[in-house]
Amino acid sequence: MHCSKLIQIFQQQAAESYACGWDNVGLLVGSRNKEVKKVYIALDATDEAVAEAIAAGADLLLTHHPLIFKGMKRITDDDFIGRRVIAMIKADMAYYAMHTNFDIMGMAQLAAGKLGLQGCSPLEAAALQDETPQGIGRVGDLGKEATLEQCCQDVKAAFGIKHVQVFGDLASIVKRAAICPGSGKSTVAQALAAGADVYITGDIDHHTGIDAVACGMAVIDAGHYGIEHIFVPYMQQYLLEHAPEVAVLAQGEAEPFAII
Repeated sequence: MHCSKLIQIFQQQAAESYACGWDNVGLLVGSRNKEVKKVYIALDATDEAVAEAIAAGADLLLTHHPLIFKGMKRITDDDFIGRRVIAMIKADMAYYAMHTNFDIMGMAQLAAGKLGLQGCSPLEAAALQDETPQGIGRVGDLGKEATLEQCCQDVKAAFGIKHVQVFGDLASIVKRAAICPGSGKSTVAQALAAGADVYITGDIDHHTGIDAVACGMAVIDAGHYGIEHIFVPYMQQYLLEHAPEVAVLAQGEAEPFAII
């Protein structure tokens, strides 16, 4: 399958036009005319992911987070971005990123579904699809009331993670929840305005967490990787269904830190 055809399949899930203006999505390395027989999927284009994709003989690396965010005046092996780009070019491997376009057109609803949220609406509306609002995050009702401590256990089970950081009284009762995969500090106000009892996200700092609790909302920080790693198996299954002639490999668990 030509890379251009595969890109059309990616765009059926999350068109590049849905990405935020500051983002950098789409084909970032390689040729649209390349024949793609094997795709390797990872959350980030780390040294390990690039090396694993090359070793597997992948023709295209697909990630959620773009390796290239800002303009580059030179591509050399003096820095990690240039080093990875050079490795891809040497291996004749294309590279495609689906970031905020997937956040808006896939990630948020997928994460809400993992938690079983009901009556969902976007936390921050960004677009309309068939007259249905789409956007960053989701807010809805949990299937039943639970203590904050039980909600933490449910989050860990839903996303297959071993730990979360929580701000709030573990014995308090929560029913309405907001979720924002990735870094959710910028949408805390929206979660509060939506009446969420608990906000589930990542990258929450000390002051943001305690301030949210002071405003009446608990926060469960499940980590940036902790929630967004669902991109990998989802896109693997998506490609198996929509491009069955292409072999699809996925990176295993690759949490970028350890808690000692």
